[in-house]
Amino acid sequence: MLTVSVKSMLRMIFIDMMDIRPADLGLLVALQALLTERSVTRAADRLGLSQPAMSAQLARLRDLFDDPLLVQSGRRMVPTARAADLEEPLGRLLKDLGALVRERRRFEPAVSDRVFRVMATDYMHRLFTLPVLSAAAPLAPAVRMAMLPQEVGREWRVMEDDKVDVLVASERLTPPEARSRILGEEGVVMVQRKGHPRGSAAPDLDAFCALDHVLVSPDGGGFVGATDTTLKALGRSRRVVASLPSFLLAAPLVVSSDLVAVLPEGLARTMTRELDLFPLPFASARFRIVLSWHARAQNDEGHRWLRDLFTTAPGGALS
Repeated sequence: MLTVSVKSMLRMIFIDMMDIRPADLGLLVALQALLTERSVTRAADRLGLSQPAMSAQLARLRDLFDDPLLVQSGRRMVPTARAADLEEPLGRLLKDLGALVRERRRFEPAVSDRVFRVMATDYMHRLFTLPVLSAAAPLAPAVRMAMLPQEVGREWRVMEDDKVDVLVASERLTPPEARSRILGEEGVVMVQRKGHPRGSAAPDLDAFCALDHVLVSPDGGGFVGATDTTLKALGRSRRVVASLPSFLLAAPLVVSSDLVAVLPEGLARTMTRELDLFPLPFASARFRIVLSWHARAQNDEGHRWLRDLFTTAPGGALS
């Protein structure tokens, strides 16, 4: 393997792998230029450095290897025995290091057994991750996906700690530091159970505010949401009697009680046999759903494949 070759050659150049510091690897490029050119001036020109800077590099190399490396012989410089021994393995090392830097992590879906970690609320998992999982199965039979719950308020920390590959969330909960792609947008509607005692007419603002509401609070336990913020701007308020962490829990509660809820329209439309749907009696903005990830994964081939799947999987995007 390439990395084994690099390590073995590093051992040939340094006495102990523990002696290697990141700055020392940069000095090796200077050493190769000096051994090739046999001249501080020409080596400096080769690397685009000033002569004093190259002289300083040579001094550091001599200290590192505890050897003069190049000595004056008449009008030219010649390598010491130690430097001559280094020249061939140094050339191979820098060639392999260059290849290592250029080498990308290859991803072949058909044979990969990679595990991807997707963080989202259960509703977002239902809306996006499940279709992606179904679409991925025939393309990448050994690839697995871990569907993780969203840690509201800690999304960026979890990304930075490399505990998730992607986050699917509303734009409001997407970390501004992350790379992102809009998957779609969705509106909200009020829902009530079929046969609700208030009747089946669309509620006006007074009726809406008088009803007992269920609120979905992904961060847990909150009794104020976006709807309440809008109502406050109108000088109104509603009565929230229950706070749940999930839209998928709120829907069955509404079906089995006289409570009402404001739910994403996409979810509500899957339950029209059990629920009546109504537009809100005030203007409400649609919300964007965003796929986001850490910048370090931007050029990862497998990660790019996963991101593309989120936008192309059947049912995996909103119109």
